[in-house]
Amino acid sequence: MGDVQITHEVRHDAADRLNGHLAEVKELIGRSLEAKKFAYCPYSKFRVGAALLTHDGTVFTGCNVENACFCLGICAERTAISKAVSEGYRDFKAIAISSDMCEQFISPCGGCRQFMREFGANWDVYLSKPDGSHVEMRVGDLLPASFGPEDLKGKKSNIMNEF
Repeated sequence: MGDVQITHEVRHDAADRLNGHLAEVKELIGRSLEAKKFAYCPYSKFRVGAALLTHDGTVFTGCNVENACFCLGICAERTAISKAVSEGYRDFKAIAISSDMCEQFISPCGGCRQFMREFGANWDVYLSKPDGSHVEMRVGDLLPASFGPEDLKGKKSNIMNEF
């Protein structure tokens, strides 16, 4: 009889953890949807918001900011990560990304994928729609066979530059 009770308790604990995780994801997506409202995008009219979760529970938000000199714009994901880094954070748990696209989930651009990868390949990325539905991925899934900081620590050949 004791074994049945333990099994029930384990299932209950797992359900509680799952519900807690889902609530955390929903909150993070909600924060990204709020951040999207601040997007400055007079040229593309394509609003994007991001909410970055650290391991201590701190959330940094960001939105895209365009510029008349198009290459100087910054994406929401990079805004949120830069805010976190400027506050001393380097290790992230998850990021939620939102836009106004209703028919497909928002996906980060290549530059943002590499920017996220700088801080590890094994953290969660939630690609969402305005209704809050989402797909969960990992940074490593978005940028397979990626180049990261650890690649710069390996042995290199000693080639002299002739110029």
